[in-house]
Amino acid sequence: MVTERISLEGHLIDDNSLGRVFAIFDRHGVEFRVRRFRIGEKSESPSLIELTLRATTSQALDAALSECEPYSEEFSLDPVQTAIVDLVGVWPEGFYSTTNFPTFVYHEGQWIEVEAIEMDVAIRIWSDNGRWRAETCPMHRTQAGDNLVVGYDGVRVIPEDTEDEDGEDFRFMGNDASTERPKSRLIRHCAEAIHSAHAAGKRVLLVGGPAIVHSGCAEELARLIRGGFIDVLFAGNALAAHDIEAAMLGTSLGVNLEQGRAVTHGHTHHLRCINRVRRAGSIRAAVEQGIIPSGAMRAAVEVGIPYVLCGSIRDDGPLPDVITDNVVAQDAMRAGAKNIGVAIMVATTLHSVATGNILPAAVVTYCVDSDADTVIKLTDRGTHQAIGIVTDCEFFLKELVRQVGA
Repeated sequence: MVTERISLEGHLIDDNSLGRVFAIFDRHGVEFRVRRFRIGEKSESPSLIELTLRATTSQALDAALSECEPYSEEFSLDPVQTAIVDLVGVWPEGFYSTTNFPTFVYHEGQWIEVEAIEMDVAIRIWSDNGRWRAETCPMHRTQAGDNLVVGYDGVRVIPEDTEDEDGEDFRFMGNDASTERPKSRLIRHCAEAIHSAHAAGKRVLLVGGPAIVHSGCAEELARLIRGGFIDVLFAGNALAAHDIEAAMLGTSLGVNLEQGRAVTHGHTHHLRCINRVRRAGSIRAAVEQGIIPSGAMRAAVEVGIPYVLCGSIRDDGPLPDVITDNVVAQDAMRAGAKNIGVAIMVATTLHSVATGNILPAAVVTYCVDSDADTVIKLTDRGTHQAIGIVTDCEFFLKELVRQVGA
């Protein structure tokens, strides 16, 4: 629902203007609630009514508001309220917290779209050479003197239209995390979304966990990267470390990927591989020196796609490319998530939730995991657009390679 607060002032009762306004709301399907109503005590005294409006679409609300203007001597929308930041890294009390839906603020008589929309951040308003602009502002980026939105007045949030070419039938399958869904059809839809995103000049992001390597699918991921189907890679230390382990020593977590058996001293393999990359100085340097002969990370380096490796407290090593400061990692992900049309999250809960938090709701998002709880956690934390595919990552990646033609 789209909401708005307006004020109407004039001879609303005498000439039945108020009745005509209510008829307009009814015709456009706009619900209203009276916040304040003051009737003029004398014939020459104007009446005032303040309303909260709700509509299913922004177009319906705008059409109704446009028709209402002639019926009031004073027609006004409540402007957005702001407060000045007085302490670096601290938002003012009453700050407005964003969703990941398209958002607009009403300031200086105009609607301004909030740039770089993501959930759970504030909104900063500023003048750019005389033109008002608004953008999201994470807490750690807040500077003293920033002008941030407080309260809910003058803010319009527009839910995305989720209509799909497959209609209600597909949305029924996509809105529930269950193993009883036609997986091949969902993966075909994912492949089509990748092609559509690239045709529209958008990029495709893959967020991956180490199970991709443990299941023996690092080369499938590499094929997608080499084929130009993946443009950005987000992961943690584990995916990269075990991908490199598989490339160097043929094991993942010490298990031989061909034989499916643990090898002697295999539990040290990933550490030995991390150590070699650290000696080389970076993953790129290790690739250039021939230390990493294959795998997804080598493909990412050779194709030249950006990757962001975000660390955690349990990381071994870590690899030299891993960002260990979480705030810096968040900003690196924000930079890497520009112009994303499709996000594919495979076998990773924490990185999926972290990525979902910074993606606009318009991004077509697939969450792939053998555990339905991962999909549920992602949607529960605000990434409502996520389509859940409950299956193992091996089947998903092999089928996706086939469907996209990699």
